[in-house]
Amino acid sequence: MSETHQKDTRVALVTGANRGIGLEIVRQLDVSDDESVENLAALIEEEPGRLDVLVNNAAIHYDTWQRALGANLDIVREALETNTFGAWRTCEAFVPLLRRGGQGRIVNVSSGAGSLRSMGGGTPAYNVSKVALNALTRMLAADLRSTGILVNAVDPGWTATDMGGHGGRSIEDGAAGVIWAATLPDDGPTGGFFYDGEPEAW
Repeated sequence: MSETHQKDTRVALVTGANRGIGLEIVRQLDVSDDESVENLAALIEEEPGRLDVLVNNAAIHYDTWQRALGANLDIVREALETNTFGAWRTCEAFVPLLRRGGQGRIVNVSSGAGSLRSMGGGTPAYNVSKVALNALTRMLAADLRSTGILVNAVDPGWTATDMGGHGGRSIEDGAAGVIWAATLPDDGPTGGFFYDGEPEAW
């Protein structure tokens, strides 16, 4: 690969890219995912040696069947492990590669369910994990502010996916806000929560 081509090509990692919004982001950015965070970090470090965009999209347990009182806490822990700690773990592993790229972008795929504005008692595992992901987004943005790495959370909206069910917006529309955050200019926002490129209430 020529040096010019390498500079013009953005290297992106999208977790949770096997279906729905993650798959559409991968299609639009032309990237692929691998089995484990550690192996993939080593692989990317070997070639191309940098990372430009990290999209934390992996999520589980849209637990519509339970309420906060009486919730199965094992389900809540599982959701936190994937939806929050998974993103945290991935950031820890890949920030060194993002620093090499110079102007990296981290996009944490959140949800309107992670907004405190209209929080109810339903879907407790999912909601709590997305609120925590939003907090993590703010903390990482503060830690990385001087590096040129922009960190934002994006609510893709209710999208017609396996998790979201039918009747929502298209996956192309859901992915568009994530792509927007992944391709922000160097003077773009950091530490924000966005829906379709517009600020959303925390």
